[in-house]
Amino acid sequence: MSSSEETAVRWREILSREHGPSLALVCLGVWLHAADALLVATMMPAIVAEIGGTRLISWTVALYEIGSIVAGAASGLLALRHGLRLPMTAAACLFAVGCALSALAPEMWILLAGRLLQGFGGGGLMALSFVSVGLLFPRRLTARAMGAVSTIWAVSAFLGPLIGGLFVELASWRTGFWFFALQALVLAAWLITRKDAAAKPAEATGAARFPVFRLLWLSAGVVAIAYAGIEISTLHTPAFVLAGLICLFLFLKLDARKAESRLLPENPIGFRNRLGAALTMILCFTAATIAMSIYGPLLMTRLHGTPVIVAGYILALEAVAWATVAALLSGSPERRDPAMIVLGMLLVTASIAGFAYSVPLGPVWLIAVFAMVQGCGFGMAWTFILRRATALAPDGETQRVTGAIPTVQRLGYALGAAYVGIVANAAGIAGGITGDNGPGVADGLDFVAATIFLACLPLALLGLLAAARFVQAKA
Repeated sequence: MSSSEETAVRWREILSREHGPSLALVCLGVWLHAADALLVATMMPAIVAEIGGTRLISWTVALYEIGSIVAGAASGLLALRHGLRLPMTAAACLFAVGCALSALAPEMWILLAGRLLQGFGGGGLMALSFVSVGLLFPRRLTARAMGAVSTIWAVSAFLGPLIGGLFVELASWRTGFWFFALQALVLAAWLITRKDAAAKPAEATGAARFPVFRLLWLSAGVVAIAYAGIEISTLHTPAFVLAGLICLFLFLKLDARKAESRLLPENPIGFRNRLGAALTMILCFTAATIAMSIYGPLLMTRLHGTPVIVAGYILALEAVAWATVAALLSGSPERRDPAMIVLGMLLVTASIAGFAYSVPLGPVWLIAVFAMVQGCGFGMAWTFILRRATALAPDGETQRVTGAIPTVQRLGYALGAAYVGIVANAAGIAGGITGDNGPGVADGLDFVAATIFLACLPLALLGLLAAARFVQAKA
C-alpha cells in the first residue's frame, strides 16, 4: 500500500489551488438543487397571495420531482456519452430558464412550467455533481469531496429559508427566482471554460439506452394522480387516481422486463422480500412527510400569523436535525441497524401525528419541536437504511439498489405531493386561504390542516409495516 493511501487526507489538500475550483463547481451544483426546495416553500405564501393557484400548490413539488427523476436517470448516461461539460451546462441552463419563467409567471400554471424545468435542471445538476466527484478528483480525495457536498446540503437547509424570507420581506419572491437564475448562468459559464469538464469516464462505450417509455409512464402516473385533485368530484377524482395507478403499474412491469437496464431492483414494491420492503418503506415515509414542506409555511402564516422567515426556519429545523443526528450516529455498529431504522421511523410517525395537532392548534414552538423530531427520526434511520439495503443486495445488484433509493425517494415526494393535494383540495383549502378574516381566524383552515396530516398517518403506518419486514433477520 502506498504512503499516500495510509496517511489521513487533510482539508487543505482538497482546498488547494489545484482542486479547490473543482470542489466549488461541484458544491454550486448541489447548492442550487438543495436550496431550491426550501426557498420556494418559504416564498409560497407570497406567491399564492399575488398570483393565486391555491389548488395547484402541491404541483410545485410534484412537477419538480418528476423533472428530477427523469434528469437523474438521464444524467449518468449523458455523462458517459458526452462527458461532464455538455450535460451539466445544459442542466444549469434549464434551471436558469425555469427560474426565469417562474419569476415572470402571471399565474400559477406558468410558474408550474418553470418548476418542471427547474426539476430537470436541478435534478441533473445534483446527479452530475456526484458524477463529477469521481471524474474531477483522485480517489484519495473523493471522501473529502463527498464530505464537502454533505456540508453544503446542510448549509443550504439553513440559508434557503433565510434567502427566501429576505426576498419576500425586502424585495419580492420574483427577485428570489432571478437570484437563483443568475447563479445557474454563472455555473454554466464556468463549465464552458473548464477543460477538465469535457472528460468522459473510461466506460463510456456501450452505454445503455435511455429508458424513455418507462419514464413517460412513471411521469404520466404522477401527473394523473395530481390532476385528480384539481377538481374534486365523485367521478373525476377516482378516475384519474385509477389511471395514475395503472400508469405506475405499467412502469413497474416494463422496468422488470429490462434485465440489464432496470431502474429498480426485482420486486421493488411490496413485502415479498426485504429489499422490496425497504423501498416500500422509503416510498411511504417520503410520501407521508412531504405535506409539511408543501403546506406548512402557508398554514402557519395563515393560522398563527407566523412571519414567513420563521416558518421557513421551522422547515429548516428538520434538515438540520437530520444532518446532526446522522453525523452523531454514523459510527454505530452494523448490528444496531435494525433498531436504529425502526426507532427512527417510529419518531417520524410520531412527528406526523404531532403536526396533526400542532399545525391547526399551535403553539408555533410545538410545530418546531415536531419538525426536529421528524428530522431526528430520518437522521437516525437513513444512513443505516442504505447500509442494510446494500448488504442485502444480490451479487451484481448493489449499484442498482443504491441508485434506486434516491429514485424511490423522489417518487415518494412526487406521489405524496399529488396525494396531499387531493386531500387538501377536498378539505377546502382554497376557501380557507382566500378568507379575509386574517391570521388566527380559522375559516375552516384548522380543519383542513388537521385533515392533511391525519391523511398522511396511514402511509406512515404502512411504512412501519414495511420497516418491520425490512429488518427481519431472515429473508
